[in-house]
Amino acid sequence: MNRKLIDQYEADGAIPAKAIQGLSTAELNAVPIPGKWSIQQVIIHLLDSDLVGTDRMKRVIAEDKPTLLAYNETLFAERLGYDRLDPGLACEIFRLNRKMTAAILRNATDEAFERKGNHTERGWESLAELVEGYIEHVHHHMKFIDEKRAKLGK
Repeated sequence: MNRKLIDQYEADGAIPAKAIQGLSTAELNAVPIPGKWSIQQVIIHLLDSDLVGTDRMKRVIAEDKPTLLAYNETLFAERLGYDRLDPGLACEIFRLNRKMTAAILRNATDEAFERKGNHTERGWESLAELVEGYIEHVHHHMKFIDEKRAKLGK
């Protein structure tokens, strides 16, 4: 794996906070695109997803052929009160989690990036694939936030 991706993974920790700058609570919780999540729900989802991702990466580094559990993101958003959580705090935890995980990744051996875990829905995934996937994940969701901001005139 190109270890420069670890730097990108860490730097991308600042993206969610930038994405919500200048938005009021009402704007964060607005649903400008019917049937889709609010910006706040996307932000909290990114945090939850990254925390799950960190667990998966640590398991692949530390354990032999670990099981990587899937989760239902829709039920998380519905049942964990995403609309009542602090998006600023979520962004800070996201940033700090990326910083700590990047330190773990920098300490991992080259061989560790070839190690794999068995995802309960997607099958075998290497540490390198997980890192690349979580880099892509935040950018994937930023497109949706940008679209929602535009609908809100922001």
